[in-house]
Amino acid sequence: MAMLFGSQVSRREIQRHTGDLLQLGGVRLLELQDGYERGVRVADVRTGSGLHFQVTLERGMDIGMAEFRGVPLAWRSPSGDVHPARFEPEGLGWRRTFPGGLLTGCGLTSAGAPSIDGGESLGLHGRLSHTPACGVHTRRVWQGEECFFELEGTMRESTVFGANLTLRRSIGVALGGSRIVVTDRVCNEGFETTPLMMLYHINLGWPLLSPSARLHLQSRSVTPRDEDAAAGVDRCLSFDEPQVAWREQVFYHELAADPEGFARATLVNEKLELAFSVRYRTRELPRFTEWKMTGEGTYVVGLEPANCRVEGRQVERASGTLRLLAPGEEEEFLLDLEVLSGRGARGIPRG
Repeated sequence: MAMLFGSQVSRREIQRHTGDLLQLGGVRLLELQDGYERGVRVADVRTGSGLHFQVTLERGMDIGMAEFRGVPLAWRSPSGDVHPARFEPEGLGWRRTFPGGLLTGCGLTSAGAPSIDGGESLGLHGRLSHTPACGVHTRRVWQGEECFFELEGTMRESTVFGANLTLRRSIGVALGGSRIVVTDRVCNEGFETTPLMMLYHINLGWPLLSPSARLHLQSRSVTPRDEDAAAGVDRCLSFDEPQVAWREQVFYHELAADPEGFARATLVNEKLELAFSVRYRTRELPRFTEWKMTGEGTYVVGLEPANCRVEGRQVERASGTLRLLAPGEEEEFLLDLEVLSGRGARGIPRG
C-alpha cells in the first residue's frame, strides 16, 4: 500500500483514480537548454509524497535540485548544473563548476584537497561529479501493493596505462515515500591496484538550514581540521544567520554505528518541523566530515560520509589510510537519504 495524501491506497484504487501513474509520481528524462547548462540531461523524479528532486545524468548522476512540499532542501551555487565540458580539473578549478545540490559525488581515485601523489597532479575532489553516465535506464516496479521507481547508470574513470574504475549507481524511491536510496558499486576493471576515494558531499541549505536548525549526531568525538574550525568547535552543531566574511569550518566526527552497522546524521529544523537524515554503512564509509559554511551567499552545511578525510590523496597515502582496490575487486556503498516532517522531525533524539 502507498501512503498518498494522508491515506493508505491500494494498487487497484490508484488504477481506478488515474489514467497514468505519472499523475502521482514517477521519473521523466529531460534536457536543459540554456547557458552553461545546455545539453545536461536530468531525470526529474516525484514520489507523490511531496518529495521532488532531479538527478543530473551528465554529472555522475548527482542529485541537484531537491524540495519537499515546496520547501527547498539543498543549497545551490551560482554556477548551476554546468555541463561537464567546462570542467577545470587542475587545482581548485572544481569550484567553478560545483553546483551544490543535494548530493555531489567526489572520487573515484581522488577526493579532497589538491595534491601530488606518485608524481600525479590531482585537483580538488576528483572527476566523478563531471563524468557523464552511460547506459541510463529507468523502470517502474510493482512489488505486491508497493510501487518503486528506479534509475540506473554507469560512470567510468579511466586512463591509458592507469586506472580503470566503473561505478554503477542505482537510485530508488517508493511511490508515496520520502526516502532516496543510493547504491554505488565500484569495480576495478583494470589490471593494477588503484586508489579508491569516495566522499558524498550532501549540501543542505536555507530554509532548512537556519538558526532554528541543529545537527544531531551520535558523535564519539570531534576533531577540528584547523584553527578556524577550532574556534567554533563548541558550536559545530548549531547555526546562525549568514555571516560577513565567514571562513569555512571543517570538523571530523567519529560517529557511532547502530547494531546493523549504520551511522546517521540528521539536520532538524524544529520551527519548520522538517528534518533531513543521511544513513550509511560505516564499514565502507568510516569517516564523516561536517562542512560548516554559513557565509553570505554560501550558506550551507555539508554532511559528508566518506572513506577518507579531505586533505587529499597524498596525505591519505602517507597516513596509511588510503583505500586500494585490487584488480577485479568491487566495493559497494549505500546511502539512505530521508526527509522527515511533522512528528517524525520532532522525535529525533538529541545527539
